[in-house]
Amino acid sequence: MTGSRAMVADEAEFCAFVRARTPALQRSAFLLTGDRHLAEDLVQEALARTHRALGRLADSGHFEAYTRVAMYHQHVRRWRRTRVRESLPGELADVAHPDSDHAGRSDLKLSLLRALDQLTRRQRAVLVLRFFEDRSEAEAADLLSCSIGTIKSQTSKALARLRQIAPELLSGTETKGVAS
Repeated sequence: MTGSRAMVADEAEFCAFVRARTPALQRSAFLLTGDRHLAEDLVQEALARTHRALGRLADSGHFEAYTRVAMYHQHVRRWRRTRVRESLPGELADVAHPDSDHAGRSDLKLSLLRALDQLTRRQRAVLVLRFFEDRSEAEAADLLSCSIGTIKSQTSKALARLRQIAPELLSGTETKGVAS
């Protein structure tokens, strides 16, 4: 395949990747930022970086990994900058299930979002990577460019803080009958 044909094939694969994986990337970004608009910006920038790197990526299977790493690194860069904190309300789309307790799920979701908003950006990123993305401590440390010890201490501090500021999250699923 010639260089221009290979680039066209890469472009087509990348477009398919963007269509298929953007919702999942936006969910992760929302959990990192706590704001829908900032999450969209984060995903858009990470996808732009991935697109610029198409020639360096070995195959289309690396698109997601490259995009997620770019997204996490950009988020880390944002928290390292000093800036005025914006507070825009963001919401996760709720999928209604006929047999579920919608009000209970909504209460838990709001409690979780409020609690996550009270954590530091680093603590929030660590919790998202460890528990939402189901990353190991080593993977989270690699993605956030820090040590495994930092991941462990930030996880411990974040969970302790969540227990303190949102005790309803501990008993929420048991007492309200909410399915995750």
